[in-house]
Amino acid sequence: MSGYLRKMAIDGYVINLELPELAEGVKLLRYISNNVNQMARQMNSGGSVYPDEVNDICTKQDETNRLFGDILEQLSRLK
Repeated sequence: MSGYLRKMAIDGYVINLELPELAEGVKLLRYISNNVNQMARQMNSGGSVYPDEVNDICTKQDETNRLFGDILEQLSRLK
């Protein structure tokens, strides 16, 4: 709220960005964090983790990095 008020006091306008990529990035981050938590619980209880699970998380992390890179690129073009 304070950021909004400062922005309005200085510029007099606020830009609302609607980036569908951001929602997709949030979804991917939730997926990754849930899987990492499940793997940590499994390992802490003496279980093992399958390489396919780790590869899946790495793939999702790469996709997330690419997605947020695209978002930052779009934001850098704004003036």
